[in-house]
Amino acid sequence: MKKVFQGTYTAVITPFTNDNRTDWPAFERIIEQQIAGGVEGIVFMGTTGESPTLSEAEHAEILTRSAKIVNKRCQVIHGIGSNNTNTAITLAKEAAHAGADGLLAVVPYYNKPTQEGLLRHFTAIANTTDVPIIIYNIKGRTGINMETSTLLKLAEHKNIVAVKEASGDVSQMIDVINKTPGDFSVLVGDDGLILPFMACGGDGVISVISNCAPRATSDLVRICLRGDYQTAQRLFYRLLDIMKVAFIESNPIPIKEIMSMLGYCSPNFRLPLCRASEGSMKKIAEIVEYIKSIEKPI
Repeated sequence: MKKVFQGTYTAVITPFTNDNRTDWPAFERIIEQQIAGGVEGIVFMGTTGESPTLSEAEHAEILTRSAKIVNKRCQVIHGIGSNNTNTAITLAKEAAHAGADGLLAVVPYYNKPTQEGLLRHFTAIANTTDVPIIIYNIKGRTGINMETSTLLKLAEHKNIVAVKEASGDVSQMIDVINKTPGDFSVLVGDDGLILPFMACGGDGVISVISNCAPRATSDLVRICLRGDYQTAQRLFYRLLDIMKVAFIESNPIPIKEIMSMLGYCSPNFRLPLCRASEGSMKKIAEIVEYIKSIEKPI
């Protein structure tokens, strides 16, 4: 059976106007940039999209508009993660109605469920939808790690087809690649690990830097999938400085500042996120000039 998700999936930012509303012209401009850059899919309403600060109504509108704007030109993945299982189920139904190709469901944060709780949480979501689900494992943000043994049990469910592995534990990531079924996709959630992750048999990336460098990032991942690691190494190091700057402050602060300087949106955030510091802005401005040299903005 063919894997549902392979390649580069951009965890896209959500642009805001000066009066703190979703900036729809900028939103559409960014989507068109991603499609022109050749990514395999776009992830809406992830952490990079500042999803915790959007209301349920705003969330639903983004789900609906994103699928219509993309119009089947690449895969659309909707973030539906919550630490409230019923909320996640509601969002999953809304995303299915909007026409999502996939759902990204994060390990519940703050309330720290047991492994049995994780098993029940994701099973409950998967039982209510036919849209393929990507589990998002990121201990640094949620406070709890999904053990590989738990993931393997969930991978038996027909609607759970992939994982975004951002545990920060390289040995665990390799273990997940090695032990999951052949039709199960393992995507890395850390841009800085794309090359070694892909070399170990990974299927792609849910990326932050592909917001500003979709062509370069997706080219890198496709070359890795072809097994040309000599070329991939050269392309990876070409992106390394961008990766470093994109995470000098909490994501998505640097990447939204970068996208603003590239002309895609205004540098507006919703609290508790705020503008980058003066020191960070100097590094961001320098890297923007480099990005312009390797990736032509639309």
